[in-house]
Amino acid sequence: MTTITSPASIPAPSHGATDPIRIATIGAGRIGSSHTELIARHVPGAVVAAVADPVDGAAERLAGAVGAGFATTDIDVVLASPDVDAVLITAPARSHSELICRAAAAGKHIFCEKPMAVTLDEADRAIAAASVADVVLQIGFNRRFASGFAAARQAVDDGRVGTPQLLRSLTRDPGPWEVNPARVPQWTIFLETLIHDFDTLCFLNPGARPVSVHAFADALIRPDAAQSGHLDTAVVTITFDNGAIATAEASFSALYGYDVRGEVFGSAGMATAGDGRTSDMTFYGAAGIAIDTARRDTVLLHSAYVGELTAFVEAVRSGSPAVVGGADARTALQIALAAIRSVETGGTVSIDEAS
Repeated sequence: MTTITSPASIPAPSHGATDPIRIATIGAGRIGSSHTELIARHVPGAVVAAVADPVDGAAERLAGAVGAGFATTDIDVVLASPDVDAVLITAPARSHSELICRAAAAGKHIFCEKPMAVTLDEADRAIAAASVADVVLQIGFNRRFASGFAAARQAVDDGRVGTPQLLRSLTRDPGPWEVNPARVPQWTIFLETLIHDFDTLCFLNPGARPVSVHAFADALIRPDAAQSGHLDTAVVTITFDNGAIATAEASFSALYGYDVRGEVFGSAGMATAGDGRTSDMTFYGAAGIAIDTARRDTVLLHSAYVGELTAFVEAVRSGSPAVVGGADARTALQIALAAIRSVETGGTVSIDEAS
């Protein structure tokens, strides 16, 4: 274990209505670093108490950058600390369920990046652990907190869209895609990318449950990666028990930037959300028409990330349920697992088959 001390003071273990919620980051990679900096600089009522990461130097660098109380390579040190109220889990996806269970057993409130788990058994154990410990468990489905997506849901709730009939959600990561496919876990496109879209479709079709899934996927960007099971392009069709039909699509190589969009069409109207623009300025010049686009999710969805972390802190402080809880994450995972089975079998898969 390695630790460092920062001049930043950590509040006493007991906290009242005005004391900050002390959050420890577990996983100091790209998204963990971004979330931690947002907590330190943009989330009211919260402080970064600690950072844990098994990679030598990673926790120290991030802790130093945000003035955290301490850094360590030993996660158990964070979980045992009386100076930590909650944890931010941004470690690799396959470790999420175990870390949720460990954090819950230690009495820590939990914000976990998606997916909550990669199997339904793991998801159920994580949900049960948080319930038994009576701690807040929130999952990082950030699009619910993006202003356009929240407004689209409000249009559904207000009845302006009518009965949802057709829905669409897409994620296109910016290209060119240069990652070594051998380093990407199999089924990442469903479990870590499209899982956002699956949650979005459920969010925009409130009260409805997914019934069946049919997925098409291939390695179109790197055909040579197909042998290792890596897929970089996918389209998924989902039917819901209210009759709505939805599509979700993903690509890992959008040359024009990071692109996230959603749409819900109903009996009374349609709402759309999402735009890759970083401003509403369009430039008209001799070379043509141009707009500035985001190249990272942390840029395009900055306010959504702040919103979800702020909502988590408010839930911890008030003792209220998380806005996006374990049941929501389980539903999205169930769709993802059905999509995987659909690719494997080439047919339509009932959601119950993914149970």
